[in-house]
Amino acid sequence: MTKAPLSSDAARRVFLTLSFTRWFPVGLVVGILLLFQLDRGLSITQALTASAVSGLVVFLLELPTSSFADGFGRRPVYVLAACVNVAASGIYLVAHSFWMFATAACLMGVFRALDSGPLEAWFVDTVHLSEPGLDVDGPLAKQGAVLGGGVAAGALLSGALVWWHPVPSQSALTLPVLIFAGLNVLHLCAVLTLMREPAPVTANKSFQRAMESARQAPIVMRAGARLLRSNRVPLGLVLVEVFWAIAMVVFEQFQPIRLAELLGSAERAGAWMGPVAAAGWAVFALGSTIAGVSARRIGITRTAILARAFNSLGAIAMGLVAGPALLVAAYLSTYALHGGAGPVHAALLHREASASNRATVLSMNSMMSFAAFSAAAPLLGLLAAGTSNQTAMVTAGTVSLLGILCYLPALRHERTTSDPMRDACRPPTSSEALGSN
Repeated sequence: MTKAPLSSDAARRVFLTLSFTRWFPVGLVVGILLLFQLDRGLSITQALTASAVSGLVVFLLELPTSSFADGFGRRPVYVLAACVNVAASGIYLVAHSFWMFATAACLMGVFRALDSGPLEAWFVDTVHLSEPGLDVDGPLAKQGAVLGGGVAAGALLSGALVWWHPVPSQSALTLPVLIFAGLNVLHLCAVLTLMREPAPVTANKSFQRAMESARQAPIVMRAGARLLRSNRVPLGLVLVEVFWAIAMVVFEQFQPIRLAELLGSAERAGAWMGPVAAAGWAVFALGSTIAGVSARRIGITRTAILARAFNSLGAIAMGLVAGPALLVAAYLSTYALHGGAGPVHAALLHREASASNRATVLSMNSMMSFAAFSAAAPLLGLLAAGTSNQTAMVTAGTVSLLGILCYLPALRHERTTSDPMRDACRPPTSSEALGSN
């Protein structure tokens, strides 16, 4: 017998609970996963290449899987995503070679492509069954707080576990990864127990809709290409992602590598990275708030240009500083500017998009970010292997400065409008904030 759909309050509790069980485990490994791969014997180039596989898989699957939850149902797709997550984390735990880590990263990319959207769509659908048309901005805002708090708490726990190191026969970095894998199993159990499909989905229709989604992928790509060829403003905005992603390799991938270099070991760096990663989430939110104030005063595009410039300069500074405390300070400043750049860049994208092409513009922007990051990471790893980590970091930061030029068409367009600050700067959604990382 089919169970009755959840009430609005019950759906909200499940939504926030599953958001926490999804993101708290991520905090355990967000600052140490690259160090863990190095500790297992991978070179810097191999570790960065393996990590880039995840972004490449998301790039390839983002459009084909975009409507799977609509076609097959939110709960089945979210359960499948949780199962893939368990498999990926299990392989990470036992991996000792490049190909095993690359396989784990590939599965993690599949998980991220499937995981994007079903839970939020399930929540909204469930709420609207009992209260049609009800605004859900409040619960979505609470989810953002739960997400950020969960990752920050997980990162702090990770640093404490590495510092504690209760099993001397194993690397200090192993225990957080072990708990990460175990908590992902717990998340799967929570999904199976708590999540109810708000409406049944007919099997034959679900297959037809999913296949239609896959067939639409090349059509969307061609539509996006035509849009970018015909309008220099969205083209420039999408190209910003190339240079932004290059800087991201510095403050997301090279940060723990350089910290380990300065501290003398990956395990000591792992103990530092817990509180550092937690602080990074805090300053990310602070940067978003400051960007909102700045956009109202000097305009959205000028704020985006300043954030892009200082974020790139921060990446350069991370490569130049010579001590761990200075590296952490430079990282936090850079990450705050990363948080500030997100909402204003999103506002500019929405300004240029319309109801008929908004999804295309956002997808093209996201896909460009994943593709650029996946290409830049192994190339910078090769540069680091041939020269030094500092050289690779400074080079990436310098190249990322060119992203300023890509904002110039938007700036010229803003100057020609009667009200250059007509678009309010909005904070990033949870998916927008972690997809850029």
